[in-house]
Amino acid sequence: LVVDLCCRRLPDYYGYDPIDDIQLLAPMRRGLCGVDRFNDMLQRTLNPSGDAIPRAGRNFKLGDKVMQVRNNYEYEVFNGDIGRITKVDLVNQRVRVTYPEKPVEYDMADLSELVLAYAITTHKSQGSEYKAVVMPLLMQHYMMLQRNLLYTAVTRAKELVVIVGSKRAMRMAIRNNKVARRYTGLVERLRRSVQEGYELLDQGIQQLSLWDMR
Repeated sequence: LVVDLCCRRLPDYYGYDPIDDIQLLAPMRRGLCGVDRFNDMLQRTLNPSGDAIPRAGRNFKLGDKVMQVRNNYEYEVFNGDIGRITKVDLVNQRVRVTYPEKPVEYDMADLSELVLAYAITTHKSQGSEYKAVVMPLLMQHYMMLQRNLLYTAVTRAKELVVIVGSKRAMRMAIRNNKVARRYTGLVERLRRSVQEGYELLDQGIQQLSLWDMR
């Protein structure tokens, strides 16, 4: 259902481009409903005839949607940037990835900095926006069912959000606000530490004053 939504239903009904306009966001990388498996299925469906890139080591094809996963100041591309593989030059061992801002020519050896991006984790989507977001939300994502994660996914969409999963998983994600509580506890611990620091500083000043008086 998730793959069909991304590849056929939403494009047919709303006119979205299945690669450029729709982003699948999953809570986890592994598992039956994880990013890695969805990327394999979406690549087979959306880019079945793309020419494979030899020696890339990550099963890339010409036309693939890819994401940069670390900052590269030489190429001026950064963690989270998403583009498309638009040219492969086997003679010179170069691959062109076209990003919204510009094309970038990669050495084959640098393709390890890229991953398929038909599906990405919700965490990796922070700071980005997409016309449409599809998000699987199931009990197998138990450890990641948190309100802040759901909020992040929903707010990435500019026009449409489709959540596919169980009502139980949705309720659990909405009710689970542990991250906020953890941050609240952190603030309290920091406040106590600062207070203790002031008290130690006051003691030091008092001791210094007594020493000066002697």
